[in-house]
Amino acid sequence: MIDPDDLAAFRAAVADARPLPDSGRVHLGAPTPPPRPLQHLADERAALHESLHGRITLQDRLEGGDEPHYLHQGLASTVLKDLRRGRWVVQDEVDLHGANREEARQLLAGFLAENIHHGRRCVRVIHGKGLGSPQRISILRQLVRGWLMQRSEVLAYCQARPQDGGEGALIVLLRARKK
Repeated sequence: MIDPDDLAAFRAAVADARPLPDSGRVHLGAPTPPPRPLQHLADERAALHESLHGRITLQDRLEGGDEPHYLHQGLASTVLKDLRRGRWVVQDEVDLHGANREEARQLLAGFLAENIHHGRRCVRVIHGKGLGSPQRISILRQLVRGWLMQRSEVLAYCQARPQDGGEGALIVLLRARKK
């Protein structure tokens, strides 16, 4: 409750107050959101498109032999050869661009589980080439390789062919779904 003496004192203090003249300014409300880095997004899309659809250069053809690969113990080396040559049809893919370490690990685990559940055997994991990373080193590339080797449902993986993503992606062979 307001004290009547305080109210009277306030009214006496503002008795001769007048409204300010109209300045003609418009109040726009909340500040605008920060700009989206459109060029960065465009660069990422261009790098992904190039990695998936770029021409195969002489350098791409010469780089062969030391690309990443994994073959589960006890499987024939022909399994990896067939995977490298594209004899397995890629049935699904996940793009981990822009994800942090924990998000990428969760996305990958969910992606593998979903594909096993649906009976898909061959998938592509796009981790990127690291073009937007500090010193152009793809941290996700190294992490994804390690995570895949730890998963029992992964039978083999190899670097994607240049037209399928090259060093920015892996082709992964999954075990068959248990009936």
